[in-house]
Amino acid sequence: MLRHEFRPGRAVAGLVMLGLAAGYAADAAGAWEVPWTFFLPLFLGGLWLAATVTWAAYMVRRRREARKASAESSGAPASTSGSHAIR
Repeated sequence: MLRHEFRPGRAVAGLVMLGLAAGYAADAAGAWEVPWTFFLPLFLGGLWLAATVTWAAYMVRRRREARKASAESSGAPASTSGSHAIR
């Protein structure tokens, strides 16, 4: 069993940040000469991509849970002999 659920949006955000860190390190080492404005669209695009992946994963998870709940409720109805009986 998994210890926690997989969060693909966080994985995408982490990969984008690692890529940006590698780009900054290459720029600082002199191996790559780019202006700082090059990294800003990459940063914002990476955040947008992570948000989109998070939204898509949420929608898939929500649909899966709704399907599971509807499959579980296909049996006989609960007993009405309790304190919440239907009148």
